[in-house]
Amino acid sequence: MIMGSKSAWAIAFCAVLSVSASPTLRTRQSVTPLSQAQIDEYTLPYAYFAAAAYCEPATTSAWNCGTNCGNTSDFVTTATGGNGDDIQFWFVGYSPSLSSVIVAHQGTDPDSLESLLVDGDVSRGELDSDLFPGLDNEIHVHHGFRDSHAAVAQDVLAAVNLTIQAHGVSDVVLVGHSLGSALSLIDSVYLPLHLPEANFRYIGFALPRVGNQEFADYVDSTMSGKIVHITNKDDLVPIIPGRGLGYHHPSGEVHITDDDVWNACPGQDSEADGCTIDDVPNVLVGDVGDHKGPYNGVIISSSTCS
Repeated sequence: MIMGSKSAWAIAFCAVLSVSASPTLRTRQSVTPLSQAQIDEYTLPYAYFAAAAYCEPATTSAWNCGTNCGNTSDFVTTATGGNGDDIQFWFVGYSPSLSSVIVAHQGTDPDSLESLLVDGDVSRGELDSDLFPGLDNEIHVHHGFRDSHAAVAQDVLAAVNLTIQAHGVSDVVLVGHSLGSALSLIDSVYLPLHLPEANFRYIGFALPRVGNQEFADYVDSTMSGKIVHITNKDDLVPIIPGRGLGYHHPSGEVHITDDDVWNACPGQDSEADGCTIDDVPNVLVGDVGDHKGPYNGVIISSSTCS
């Protein structure tokens, strides 16, 4: 979704997308602070891979994308793509140090109108039955995210399959930031349908809401314990589109508080103290400046590509 400092326009745009749900009785739920070892496991090197997805395909193909590639230097790229506008950059490859396939998608480029229009297409609809065979037609997702994902889905699938075969591995990690994290979350539904023998994990940063309750429930049922979406302080992107529009987050939120405590939050769209909805109850108190991090010291932005 939106990043950078185009504050007035960005906040107004987000406000249109954020319709509050009807007031509900707040319940006391407990959060679990993460240890530094757990924080490192989630962010290093995955935050660097998410940041690398903002870099031009020519640089990720050669794995020459500044700090991001320097901190993941053993990575071997299989395929890259996207145009950075209506089709986000993406890459697939193999990390020997992790013994895993990595799949990453770019977040929104705030300087690209087409990229912003992907975010703005907030109506929901079914997923393509050819790409998502056997999926319940009550599962609906954001139209803009769905169409951007569909444009590269088969290329990504082919690259993941090729990487699995070439390196003899079965672990696949899906990463992304903002819009890129939304596309990777859709990958967490799409890819297992076609590669049922592979083991998938998802680590997303600044995830906007992607689909309806049925979507969130499906993700929870098929990826239980394998979904982590990290939110930073007062970033407003994770609370849009609003729950009043029928959108719901899956479980797996980890929220970074203003005191830099990383809280594992319970359930879907947790309202517990120390989680996103508690810190950012509406877009008017959100801060776009928190969107790009830092996440355990890592800034996720195109500015880190050189």
